[in-house]
Amino acid sequence: MEIKTVTIEKPEATNFILGQSHFIKTVEDIHEAIVQTNSQMKFGLGFCESSGPALVRYTGNEPALVELAKRNAMALSCGHCFILFMENGFPVNILNAIKNIPEVCNIFCATANPVEVVVAETGQGRGILGVIDGVKTKGIETEADIKTRKEFLRMIGYKL
Repeated sequence: MEIKTVTIEKPEATNFILGQSHFIKTVEDIHEAIVQTNSQMKFGLGFCESSGPALVRYTGNEPALVELAKRNAMALSCGHCFILFMENGFPVNILNAIKNIPEVCNIFCATANPVEVVVAETGQGRGILGVIDGVKTKGIETEADIKTRKEFLRMIGYKL
């Protein structure tokens, strides 16, 4: 077995969700979940089929994000994983809708951070072991950091 990392290639501020499911139906179900939950969201989805023709399946409503999803899915090439890039919304806006799709098994990350995906490769194929999401923790927040965090969440409308 060989362990390697795959860096997710994306524009710096672009959010994405990386997950795993168990059925090709995932492609259409995620598409429907997004448009029903946040119709203004622009997105591109890539899904790695792990049987039969083993293709990267894809969908979306923004061609540049669809291309980004296809490229990253192909770079991953891990069975039944999906990667969803988005604009005009955030993972928090659609994450529960995606987690509630019956064939979705796991969410590895939902972030705009730089991400490296830890992948194991055997003679049979590839699988995701985990992710490195962002940077190493630098310390513990101070009272000033707490104040800044609370002000930020209220400024962007996530807390009252």
